[in-house]
Amino acid sequence: MAHLKRKADMFLETWKADKDRKPLIIKGARQVGKTETVREFAKKHYQSMIEINFALQKQYKDIFNDGFEVDTIIKNITLHDPSLSVIPNKTLIFFDEMQDCVNCATSLKSFNQDRRYDVICSGSLMGINYGEIESNSVGNKEDYEMYSMDFEEFLWAKGYSPEQIEEYYKHLLEVKPLSDTEYNVMLANFREYIVIGGMPAIVDKFVTNNNYSGTLKMQRQILLDYEEDITKYAHGLDKGKILNIYRKIPVFLGKENKKFQISKISKNARNRDYIGTVEWLDNAGIINICYCMDVPELPLKGNYNPNYYKLYFRDTGLLVGSLEDEVQKDLRDNKNFNTYKGALYESIIADMLVKQGYQLYFYKNESGTVEMDFFVRNSNSLIPVEVKANDSATASLNKLITSDKFADIKYGIKLANKNIGWNGKFLTMPYFLTFLLKRFLSEADMGSFSE
Repeated sequence: MAHLKRKADMFLETWKADKDRKPLIIKGARQVGKTETVREFAKKHYQSMIEINFALQKQYKDIFNDGFEVDTIIKNITLHDPSLSVIPNKTLIFFDEMQDCVNCATSLKSFNQDRRYDVICSGSLMGINYGEIESNSVGNKEDYEMYSMDFEEFLWAKGYSPEQIEEYYKHLLEVKPLSDTEYNVMLANFREYIVIGGMPAIVDKFVTNNNYSGTLKMQRQILLDYEEDITKYAHGLDKGKILNIYRKIPVFLGKENKKFQISKISKNARNRDYIGTVEWLDNAGIINICYCMDVPELPLKGNYNPNYYKLYFRDTGLLVGSLEDEVQKDLRDNKNFNTYKGALYESIIADMLVKQGYQLYFYKNESGTVEMDFFVRNSNSLIPVEVKANDSATASLNKLITSDKFADIKYGIKLANKNIGWNGKFLTMPYFLTFLLKRFLSEADMGSFSE
């Protein structure tokens, strides 16, 4: 598989340039591209790399048995493989699948103090007992979470240059509509991305073959791999209950309100019996949780109901893979979706927001007269974000912006199959530009729009 350009590449360049860099732990769900990214980085920057995969090379788990001195660890590694080249200041040590050898985390303090070797650890979030790793390496590591490819990375894989993407951003910044060609080409790319998702191996197959052949099978395999990992790694929790939730996500997304209800998972299911299960799936990097706000006001984090939430897959390709065989073709032809069309667009927007660093919140008042899909914020405003699968009315968005009750809300954003525009109350954006939202909100002078 060819190396696909990733945002993690840029992060690693910055990490390497920092003379005070600490050992790095790259966390992420299975198959989001962690190992490939580290290997590519090592090729460019180091004379040699020692790569140990604790899941596949179980014999290396004993390298820490004689203590955590760096020279002792290196000696034990080279006892297993005398051909390895270990050059101080020119070697990267890469501990992969660290969740299968927690002692590896304890060693990071020694490597951090020694400073002769750069160390990167990687692991599936599903298997990492992060509390244990944190206590073993506190103050001696840096963390980076990697996701499946975002839409911008997908565009890079298809051959688009940063300059071409920057042109779209300029349109957004100037609130200037795109030309028909710009709009239609990018919408077609976006529809491909919804179907394919961002798993690098699937994106690579799609881009190389220029068709969808074999991609559904790959999506289904990842879903099965996740089930296997749940069974393997869900220590101390009821694996059956976690699998129950995981398998029911598409069902709840198909309902009108998309609310996830434990009581509807199985007969006699109760919230108290499922404590920790949803959080486990979130921590494992498989799902995004979107919590209902008590009131639409700042701060977001101190103002939500932990028992009222929606769940989305972190990758829409996996959502598509979880549905019936015909869905991929229906999506490509943009037909047969009804309620589920809204679920797909909400899922993809949720994922695009998370990949920009946002946490997810929605709102629905008790009478159901006001509801909003997502909220984001900038330095001084709470910003409602409405996702419209069809170009229907925006009554809730208008109420939130114009009502005196919501002082933190000054304007809103409507994401739809519509060109860029501003109507004095909210900014309309095509779905496919959502990946630029955080940058736009930090750089645009929204005050001048809302006056």
